[in-house]
Amino acid sequence: MKIGLFIPCYINAVYPEVGVASYKLLKSLGLDVDYPLDQTCCGQPMANAGFEHESAGLALRMEELFRSYDYVVGPSASCVAFVKENHPGILEKAGHVCMNSKKIYDICEFLHDIVKVKELKAEFPHKVSIHNSCHGVRELHLSSPSERNIPYFSKLRDLLSLVKGIEIFEPKRVDECCGFGGMFAIEEPEVSVCMGQDKVKDHMSTGAEYITGADSSCLMHMEGVIKRDNLPIKTIHIVEILASGL
Repeated sequence: MKIGLFIPCYINAVYPEVGVASYKLLKSLGLDVDYPLDQTCCGQPMANAGFEHESAGLALRMEELFRSYDYVVGPSASCVAFVKENHPGILEKAGHVCMNSKKIYDICEFLHDIVKVKELKAEFPHKVSIHNSCHGVRELHLSSPSERNIPYFSKLRDLLSLVKGIEIFEPKRVDECCGFGGMFAIEEPEVSVCMGQDKVKDHMSTGAEYITGADSSCLMHMEGVIKRDNLPIKTIHIVEILASGL
């Protein structure tokens, strides 16, 4: 299978180490992975701000760029969810049938459900608290949502459990929003900050050294709270843990 690595624009600009770790991790598992050049934004910011029609050109661009791949894999639950859930409707209005939505996966979802990884070389001798992002939980089903009466599962925990030396925790309010929400953080900054502070405190109550998750946008929001309040905890993308030592 041929995999096209989708690196969202904000990861490319702010957290390039997450993109590098994603590529190394997939290659270390013997997968045929390629990083298409000239990638652009998937269009989520425009659509979230009420200008969905302006994201059509970007969605078409992404369709063309990843046309030849069997799978599209990216380290951002929110961007992957946007392509999967929103690109079909956006492209239908432009007279195009979306193909990426049928083959795009968050990297954790892909490793857990498609590759079915059972062993990793990674070692991370630290305490980590899992951050379950809203998009990851409720649109990509990376973990069981707390509001539904179904058996517990967590694909992130399953993957982290393959890492040597790690101690895994989850906050009391296991999938409560961190307050980022894209445009929500811009339009309602006071509420967003309060939610972020509450979420970071909940993670800290576990005794963890790091907050980890599948969404750099959530981690970025909480990192801002941590730095501003000078709190004794750090953030790290789950892919960086899974790829540690590569």
